[in-house]
Amino acid sequence: MRLCSIASGSSGNCIYVGHASTHLLVDAGISGKRIEQGLAEIGVGPETLSGILVTHEHSDHIQGIGVLARKYQIPIYGTVETFCAMKKGKTNIGKVEDALFQQVLPENEVTIGEINVTPFSVSHDAANPVAYKLYADGYKIGMATDLGVYTDQIMEHLRDSQILYLESNHDVNMLMVGGYPYYLKQRILGEHGHLSNDTAAELLCRLHHNGLQHVLLAHLSKENNYPELAYETVKAELLMKVGEAQMPNLLVAPRDVPSGILEIK
Repeated sequence: MRLCSIASGSSGNCIYVGHASTHLLVDAGISGKRIEQGLAEIGVGPETLSGILVTHEHSDHIQGIGVLARKYQIPIYGTVETFCAMKKGKTNIGKVEDALFQQVLPENEVTIGEINVTPFSVSHDAANPVAYKLYADGYKIGMATDLGVYTDQIMEHLRDSQILYLESNHDVNMLMVGGYPYYLKQRILGEHGHLSNDTAAELLCRLHHNGLQHVLLAHLSKENNYPELAYETVKAELLMKVGEAQMPNLLVAPRDVPSGILEIK
């Protein structure tokens, strides 16, 4: 299995996951043109996409969905509450055929081509949001962004992944002294907000196992984080827990350009 972050952050999120001849996107929160360009950089034609998995209806996760779905007739997978919110929301995805919407239920596995996908519930201020674990031929990718807290159930879904795509949204000190209004700071820090660097490090230490190959820190705030800060915070905690010999390949997902392909070997 392989993963590439095409875009990551509060300005837009889009992740490619593939295995054998199956190609998927998780979210499409940038323009259709940018998604096409990002896929071209990794040698994937948008016409070969088997589906788009939607985590929730916020604009930084769905901006390009309508364009791609109409142009290439790509099925869109998400919860029914997410679909309703997408259609009623301020982000105009345009007219999309109802037949392209494929409902998923948290904890219920669906098979798309050669990839098995299980959505699971996360705590975020959206309409029944989910994250996803994807697996095929004994390989597993765990993904979790846009969650205010992690639970035992979330850890169980992410456990034993060879690739983890994990939110490391903000540095708490930067957020607290920054220019965001008080209500927004409270939202980000709350149970339905986003994971901080420290919490991401804590979660990753709890999920670490000898088979973990790659970790991609994702959904970084432009205003309240730095890639170097997220990386060093998480790396320091991991080194204390597992040591240099057991360190996975730790990376930070770029905001506006593809990350390059991470592959399970």
